Amino acid sequence: MPRSLKEKYDDHLTFDALLAAHKRACKTKKNSKEVLKFEIDLETNLANLYKKLKNETYQMGKYREFIITEPKTRIIRSLPYIDRIVHQWYIYEFIKPYIVPRFIKDTYACIDGRGTHHAIDTLQKYMRAMRRKYGTYYIVKCDIKGFFYNIDREVLFKILKRIIRDKKLLALTHKFIYEKSCDTKGLPIGNYTSQYFANIYLNGMDHYLKEKIRLKYYVRYMDDFICLVEKEEEAKELLELIRNYVEEKLHVELNEKSSYFLNHFGVEFCGFHIYEDYRMLRKRSRKKMSKKIRKWNQLYKAGVLDLKEVLPSWNAWIAHSDHGSCYHLQEKFYNRMLFKEYMPFKDKVDVKPIP
Repeated sequence: MPRSLKEKYDDHLTFDALLAAHKRACKTKKNSKEVLKFEIDLETNLANLYKKLKNETYQMGKYREFIITEPKTRIIRSLPYIDRIVHQWYIYEFIKPYIVPRFIKDTYACIDGRGTHHAIDTLQKYMRAMRRKYGTYYIVKCDIKGFFYNIDREVLFKILKRIIRDKKLLALTHKFIYEKSCDTKGLPIGNYTSQYFANIYLNGMDHYLKEKIRLKYYVRYMDDFICLVEKEEEAKELLELIRNYVEEKLHVELNEKSSYFLNHFGVEFCGFHIYEDYRMLRKRSRKKMSKKIRKWNQLYKAGVLDLKEVLPSWNAWIAHSDHGSCYHLQEKFYNRMLFKEYMPFKDKVDVKPIP
């Protein structure tokens, strides 16, 4: 793999590439007014976007802000649809083929073919390997305090500048990182580029831990990462090394909950509490589904529950919880539903069609 990304911008800037980016960007928003308006004159709109990118006159639109409260309160900033096309093009044409392959194999966020369930499978495999070798061992669990809000933009741009040597591509990268904000820290949660930039931001730490510290058992999902070591002294020293690295090199801090502990306590990671031989859904996930079912039951009693909206949410939760030892929990929640005859569950075959 080349050490730097040179003279690629114009090669990847084609009408077909932008059309493909549009198709990816609109997958979950096909019926939105913004997408429908863009598609009324699709060719002209894409041609105009092509010219702006070619002539380097493209400017990002104005952010829209809104707040989400699950799993915790966050400010989401959303760009106009045309900017999402540019982000799709940028990530698909440059980041995925040229930068993602530089990641270690045990980072799992935002990478095709990986994800949360692969992350917990790998962590549990590593925990079993440590138990076979040592019996008892220590788990070092870390995450970054206010990660997306505290990413140092100058540090991030320096990291990308070492890889991207194409002047046009670097100028666009600078625009994504700095434009529309006077802040020196933080990336907008909601931008497609932000999740990849965040992964790139911690890639140096991954290589430091794997290659310099020679840490064999290490798994990261975005800013949550787990290290497994034999002795308490190793765990204490490793936690301090990580703390120093993120503060000095990345200008961020570890969350105060970052700590180390014996393996028999298990560890929370990617929505599950994981032990060597089994895993359970974390308490927050159980509470969230319990709350949903109470709300669904209330709406059902009132005769206003849309079962077609409930079905995808229920199926998604079942699919997720299937990755843990959760059959009895699934059964318990299923039996709580006043409308369960309409909901699929495991080998149940007498499901009534949704009216």
